[in-house]
Amino acid sequence: MSLISVNNLSFSYDGSYNNIFENVSFNIDTDWKLGLIGRNGKGKTTFLKLLQGIYEYKGTISKNVDVDYFPFEVSNKNKIAIEIVNDISPNSEDWEIIKELNLLNTNPEILYRSFNQLSGGEQVKILLISLFLKGNNFLLIDEPTNHLDIETRNNLVNYLKKKKGFILVSHDRIFLDKVIDHIIAINNTNIEIQQGNFSSWKENKDRQDNFEIMQNEKIQKDISRLEIASKNTAKWSNEAEKAKSQKYNSETYIDKGFIGHKAAKVMKTSKVMEQKIEKSIAEKSNLLKNIDRSDNLKLIPLTTNRNPLIWLNNLQIKYNNKEIFNPISFEVNDGDRIAIIGKNGIGKSSILKLLLREELQYNGNFKIINDLKISYVSQSTDNLKGKLKLFAKENNVDESIFKAMLIKMGLSQNDFDTNIQDMSEGQKKKVLIAKSISEQANIYVWDEPLNYIDIITREQIEDTILKYNPTIIFVEHDERFIEKIATKIIKVEKDDKTR
Repeated sequence: MSLISVNNLSFSYDGSYNNIFENVSFNIDTDWKLGLIGRNGKGKTTFLKLLQGIYEYKGTISKNVDVDYFPFEVSNKNKIAIEIVNDISPNSEDWEIIKELNLLNTNPEILYRSFNQLSGGEQVKILLISLFLKGNNFLLIDEPTNHLDIETRNNLVNYLKKKKGFILVSHDRIFLDKVIDHIIAINNTNIEIQQGNFSSWKENKDRQDNFEIMQNEKIQKDISRLEIASKNTAKWSNEAEKAKSQKYNSETYIDKGFIGHKAAKVMKTSKVMEQKIEKSIAEKSNLLKNIDRSDNLKLIPLTTNRNPLIWLNNLQIKYNNKEIFNPISFEVNDGDRIAIIGKNGIGKSSILKLLLREELQYNGNFKIINDLKISYVSQSTDNLKGKLKLFAKENNVDESIFKAMLIKMGLSQNDFDTNIQDMSEGQKKKVLIAKSISEQANIYVWDEPLNYIDIITREQIEDTILKYNPTIIFVEHDERFIEKIATKIIKVEKDDKTR
């Protein structure tokens, strides 16, 4: 066991007026399994880079352990997977490598395939075992579950439960609950560390937020009272200043020296009072700054009574004249919220593409009402570019509504001047979701919408869907989201007959 000590850490990016971190201090035990949480853009990945010594900063970060970052950058993806493992962890024996893969419930045959031919989940496994095989290094694991199916996530849970000494960035609430024993939370004004999993932290955070919110009315009244007092003292000071220079009738005797002395004294007193009031206002205003507010999003779905909207019977999508999954049958009625689940690569996204009327080979029957308006969120963000204003115009969404959604989801006015391609992956996904929510549609078709999306925004989206009850068909691997949202679950599978 050793400690990583952070003392008076401050950091800001060049050209930025605001610090990402300011005078932050805490200690981390390197045996802990830490979950690192916070809204998109709050500095999670930045903090991991600071621990690696990539950025210059003020303050000190003291550690006597080496750190490794996941995902490890693979320079030559054409190499055989076992060569990648040996490059990262050159002292590892073959039996150790196979043992680690067995812990992940994974066939060792993937070691002898080209790395770039492995699935996303298989690549994650290869890189993770490579880093853990290095021994005593402290691992910084940045969002390993993105794009991973539920089964692979559960395998990863069982693997990480047997390990210690890492910081895990994840927005999957169930995944965090099963893996971690401490939380490091990046809040609005501080960084806090708590023992426990995500749920215990969330319970404490909600209790704290609710207490502060209960005080909000009183605080706001105090601020209003103080602001009135500040105005009155300013008026008092101004009147005293006028008294010094006031002209009087020549017949009236006035001791100007006395008036000037009294006015100066009044002015000095009022200025001191004004400063005290302003300080008090600032202190009271800061009381609520650490609450992560999740303002309600607004969704206006289109409804119709022409049910079913979509009908599938014994449907099998084909690639190269080969069926890729077992026949599926279901219908979509107005107000249904349908989750499509299954292993990576089984064809879930292909089903969504068929619903979007893309030309695909299939067996079975498929019908969809012709004039349905569909709003789509793509799994990929690769095509996003340009400013938000242009994006809104090109996608025919109201710019003011679209930007209002983004602000509620945690983006700032400063982000509006950023090219979308330069945003974080979480911010890019928010752009796609905000566009979709801003659209009126009969059906919302979302393909893994929550990749990279922070927990607060996930809960915002859940609350919005439950409040406005849109017809939605989605592919997602976040079990908590599925539990809360889905009215139907369609599992896509394949057996030997379809291989």
